[in-house]
Amino acid sequence: MSFAQPLPSPGLASGRRRPKNLPSLPLSAFSPPSTGTSDMFPLPPTPSALFPGEVIDAHLRSDALERAGLDLAGTEVAGAVLLLNDPSMPEGLLQSSLTQNVRILSVATPFELSAIPSDYPDHSESFGIPQSFYTSYAASHEAPEARSQAIETLRWAFSNSRLVDIDVQSDIMSNVAKYEAFEDLLMKATAELPGDRKVSIVLSNILPPPHDLSLPIVKLLADPSYRNYQAHAASLSLFPNLYVKFTPPMWNQTIPGPTDPTSEMDQHREWKRKIKMFIGPVLEAYGYERIIFGTSPSFAAPSLLNPADWYALVRESFAELAVDQDAIDAIFSLNAKRIYGSP
Repeated sequence: MSFAQPLPSPGLASGRRRPKNLPSLPLSAFSPPSTGTSDMFPLPPTPSALFPGEVIDAHLRSDALERAGLDLAGTEVAGAVLLLNDPSMPEGLLQSSLTQNVRILSVATPFELSAIPSDYPDHSESFGIPQSFYTSYAASHEAPEARSQAIETLRWAFSNSRLVDIDVQSDIMSNVAKYEAFEDLLMKATAELPGDRKVSIVLSNILPPPHDLSLPIVKLLADPSYRNYQAHAASLSLFPNLYVKFTPPMWNQTIPGPTDPTSEMDQHREWKRKIKMFIGPVLEAYGYERIIFGTSPSFAAPSLLNPADWYALVRESFAELAVDQDAIDAIFSLNAKRIYGSP
């Protein structure tokens, strides 16, 4: 008589899970990436080490000329575009201005949109440097009659100069009605130009635009004025020869420097945060080839500022947005050389 073998009772050894054989990692996981891989995925530039090779100050008011050529955190100021505040500046005074610390790349002579000038000085013949035109657009030009005259005057300017600077003293970037009036002016003033005539239009005082610094960034993102700014920046970029100057804004506050006490250092960071908010839409719409750096505020501003503080803010803001060296050089010098230099 045979008996079946009893089933083995589960013991401790049979009930314990045995560890799985984990796959071994290849040696390449512990070695640095190859040169080809690091070239394909380069690290972003360090903001503290990203400087332009030189600076062209493309917006230097004549009353700020004594500050021209000052050291901007170790970066050489290689030239400037001089904006005259009086079209009839005596030649002797202009001659002395041109022998200051910095080389004058071009002279911008002012005119009023309210009437076509009957007599206009030509400084390019006297001093052998390029001359361009400069005017201001204000809320007073938005009325129908004033806008019609402004259109005629701009047509005259576009026909007699290869470049026209427009200081925008109306809040066209956040206000829809004001923007539409300004866009209508530009479209009608450029409509009858010959197809082979390419006139550069350079707008200032819109980057950054007028702004209330007390508005937090979280609220700014959802504010209708910022959405209008984004839309208007994109719309203006459709003008093929239109450039934007990055000049000190009219924010009713002194620009804080990077080496100020702690309270002002906080303001410096806050200014950078706001500035980067306004850089983004313009950089996306225009690219870095149509943004130009300048140190003087609008002639409507009550006072001047320390150009080194403004330069530090702008340079750090662009560097922290991870733009490359080519973009920094273009914004701070090469774009200005291209459009203001000798044709």
